[in-house]
Amino acid sequence: MSLTIEQLEERVADLLAEAKRLGASAADAAVSSSAGLTVTVRLGEVETIEHNRDQGLGVTVYFGRRKGSASTTDLSPAALKETVAKACTIARNTSEDPCAGLADPGLMAHDWPDLDLHHPWELTPGQAIEIARDCEAAARDFDPRITNSEGATLNTAEGSFVYGNSHGFVGGYPTTRHTLSCVVMGQEGDSMQRDWWYDTRRAAEELASPETIGRRAAERAVARLGARKLGTCEAPVIFRADVAPGLLRSLTGAIRGHAQYRESSFLLNALGERIFPDWVRIHEDPLIPRGLASAPFDNEGVATRPRDFVREGVLESYVLDSYSACRLGMHTTGNAGGVRNLAIESSGQPLEELLKQMDRGLLVTELMGQGVNPVTGDYSRGAAGFWVEKGSIQYPVEEITIAGNLRDIYLDLVAVGTDDKIPGSVRTGSWLIGKMTIAGN
Repeated sequence: MSLTIEQLEERVADLLAEAKRLGASAADAAVSSSAGLTVTVRLGEVETIEHNRDQGLGVTVYFGRRKGSASTTDLSPAALKETVAKACTIARNTSEDPCAGLADPGLMAHDWPDLDLHHPWELTPGQAIEIARDCEAAARDFDPRITNSEGATLNTAEGSFVYGNSHGFVGGYPTTRHTLSCVVMGQEGDSMQRDWWYDTRRAAEELASPETIGRRAAERAVARLGARKLGTCEAPVIFRADVAPGLLRSLTGAIRGHAQYRESSFLLNALGERIFPDWVRIHEDPLIPRGLASAPFDNEGVATRPRDFVREGVLESYVLDSYSACRLGMHTTGNAGGVRNLAIESSGQPLEELLKQMDRGLLVTELMGQGVNPVTGDYSRGAAGFWVEKGSIQYPVEEITIAGNLRDIYLDLVAVGTDDKIPGSVRTGSWLIGKMTIAGN
C-alpha cells in the first residue's frame, strides 16, 4: 500500500523545516508514493505478474535568487536531511537568477473541490489474469485471420501526492488509474498487420469491457490486411480521433513559456494571432471530476482553472509556470506540470460525414516516427490508414509519409468530428485537413 496523505504531509513539513534551519530564504517540496499491479496474458498463458511500489521526493531551496534542487527515493529522516543539504549546497554555488523563486503567494489554491480521483480496485492477481485472458480471447476469437498476439495487459495503480512550500501552502490528494489493453496480429496471405486498443480510467467500473477492448483490437488489425502503397500526391487528410491528439500536443509544446522565451517555437510571439480558422476553440479544464489529468492546483501550488488557449481561431494564452511567466514579463497560467484535460470543440460532424466531405483522400489511423520540428513547424511522419474515394473507404494503405507545416495544417483545419470518445486526457474528434503532401511510391 502506498503511504497516506498524512504521512506524506509529514515528510513535506520535515523537508521545509530542514531547509529553513539550513538558512534557505524559501523552499518547496513534493513527495509521492504509489503501488500497483500489472498482469500480462499472451496466447492464453500468464506471461508476467508484477507488483510495483514507488516513492520519491524532490526539494528546491532558494537563497535569495539562487536556486538548488535535489531528489531521492529514500524517505527516511536521514535521507531527507541529506537531500535538503545537497540542494542547499547547489544553491550556494549557483549564480543568481532574477526569476528564481516561488509562485506568488496570492495565487496559492485554497478550499479546492474534491475531484473524485481516488477509486481503488481490490483486485487479486487471479482476478486480473482472468480479465486479461477474457480480453485476449475476445480478440483471438473475433476472426480466423487473427493468428498471433502480443497479449492483453491489465494495470491498476494507486498513489498519493503532496506538495508544500514556505508560503505555508500544503496540499495533496490520492489518485488511481486503471488500464486494460490488447495487441494482436492478423494475417491474410502474405499480408500481416498488427494493431491494438485500450481503455484507461480513474474508476475500474468505467472501463470498457474486456470483450469490447479485445474485439476492437482485432477489428482494427483485420481491417488493415491487404494494405497497398500509394503514389505521391497532394490530397485532403483526416487524422482519426485516436491519432489527432498528437496535433494538439504539438500546439501546446509550441506555446509553452519555456519554448517562447528560448525562442524555440514555430509559434514564437504568436499571442493574439489567428492560428486556426475562426470557428476553432481549444481549451483545458483541470477540474473535471475523475478526469485523467485533473488537479486542483499545479506543481507550484497555484490554483488551476478552466482556460481557453485558442478562441475563435486566435491564440489567447501561452502555457506558463511562474518562471517562464517571469521571463516573458507575464503571469503564470497555473500550468506548472503541464496542460490538464485539453480539448478542442467539434464542428459537429460524425466521422462518416467527414469522409463524405473529404470525398477523396487519406484517412490516417497510425503515425510513426518523430518527424516534427518544434522550431520550424515542419511536419513529416510515416503513416498508415485507408484510401477514400467518393466518401467511402476503399482499401488500407501503408508505407507512406504525410508532410506539411503545422502552421499551414492548423489554418487548413476544415472540421473536427464528434467521435471524441477516445481514452486518455485529450478530448478531440477526427481532424479533416484541406490538403497535405502524401509521399508513397
